[in-house]
Amino acid sequence: MTSPFLSIIIPAHNEARRLPGTLEQVFAFLREQDYACEVLVVENGSSDETYEIALGYAEQHSGLRVLQEMARGKGQAVRRGMLEARGQYRFMCDADLSMPVTELPKFIPAPGESLDIAIASREAPGAVRHNEPQYRHLGGRLINLAIRLLILPGLNDTQCGFKCFRDEVAEDIFERQTIPGWSFDIELLYIARKRGYRIAEIPIHWYFDAETKLRAVKDALVMLRDILLIHRNALRGLYAKKD
Repeated sequence: MTSPFLSIIIPAHNEARRLPGTLEQVFAFLREQDYACEVLVVENGSSDETYEIALGYAEQHSGLRVLQEMARGKGQAVRRGMLEARGQYRFMCDADLSMPVTELPKFIPAPGESLDIAIASREAPGAVRHNEPQYRHLGGRLINLAIRLLILPGLNDTQCGFKCFRDEVAEDIFERQTIPGWSFDIELLYIARKRGYRIAEIPIHWYFDAETKLRAVKDALVMLRDILLIHRNALRGLYAKKD
């Protein structure tokens, strides 16, 4: 079977309301592209109709695969999708499409070029945040300051849920991922740096979603705990640099 050029991985926990619109937008976008693509929805412990809705769309679209990951956590769902994807480039995409799917070409290298990892940035020059309350922006910047000081200097937005990985890079770093929850992005980017991969920040248009599942204070405390865990894993040699 010929491998697609691009895989889009959508983790989905209780996304019955938003998933139909998201899939409609994704497939409308893909119909305009000149490369082969697959979409993987990874249902993850939902208590609503997310899985059934995704299966219904798979009956209509041959390019859609639906996986069910019973181990809870967004990081666990993304890991499953990345390792089962077949694309030369593998793009993780939040189900809320807070970044419009039409921004995706920014993450695809030009012919003859390559990339290791491209991450969406709401802070890179040229990025625009739409409708975000000031208190949420300030909270996000404080979290990023902690991330830059404690583990990932120089990266101005590690937590935006849209990231693209070259196939070999994805298979290398996701195999080493240990954190299943919200901080998994930090671990992946830390592993990538340890193993010598290049990370590019891509400025995007981003639209605030009032229904975000982020729990600012609780998730920030979990993040600090996970940063300590990542450093401990590094001391144990779990993320050893490539030869």
